[in-house]
Amino acid sequence: MAVQGGAKCIKYLMFFFNFIFFVLGIGIIVGGSLTLTVYQEYVDFTGDTGTAIPIALICIGVFIFLTGFFGCCGAIKENYCMLGAYAAIMVILLILELAAGIAGYVLRDDIDNLVDKNMKELMPKYNESESTQKLFDDMQTNLKCCGVNNYTNWLGWNQSQPNTVPESCCVQPGTGCNNLGSPSFNIHTDGCYDSLKDLLITNIGIVAGVAIGIAVIEVFGIIFACCLMRAIKSEYEVV
Repeated sequence: MAVQGGAKCIKYLMFFFNFIFFVLGIGIIVGGSLTLTVYQEYVDFTGDTGTAIPIALICIGVFIFLTGFFGCCGAIKENYCMLGAYAAIMVILLILELAAGIAGYVLRDDIDNLVDKNMKELMPKYNESESTQKLFDDMQTNLKCCGVNNYTNWLGWNQSQPNTVPESCCVQPGTGCNNLGSPSFNIHTDGCYDSLKDLLITNIGIVAGVAIGIAVIEVFGIIFACCLMRAIKSEYEVV
């Protein structure tokens, strides 16, 4: 039996909100995947702790995507049991998001310290490992930075040319650009620690903003589901 009056309006509002929820689920999956790509690129600095956060976000995004689809079906079919299951799942999802948010807040200092520690430990291996060299060169080129705290961290890295920095620190590659004693030297002076930290925080911040928006929609979804369930139950009691 189809609901009537105000309940019918709630039914379509619930469908509308869950459709948005469905789309935002896709958005958080994409956002989490992009964040994971950034974290994996610098996994030697962030460690497994860093990649755990975007992976958790992707899992939540998949859950949100499926729940939104489930909510749309429950609203259209006016199925009391389906709506009850949907409301319960939404409550669980809110709790999981809250737990993920708390975990991310608690781990932020750990990731911060881990990046600083790993950078300083890997820098002396620049001349010994091609993978470490590529990691630093790519980071310094992409983030336009030099060294951990600043370019002076590289002083003495090359025993044959102690007054130089890696060429990846150069603003524009060219002869003498990395020689601090050359008139033509032109390098990035900002440290990579702050640049990388800002990049990671920015990516997590964007995903967190999307998650907050989804949480607001979840609350509306729970309210609409409960109202629609009550209306469906009333219709059956009248019959």
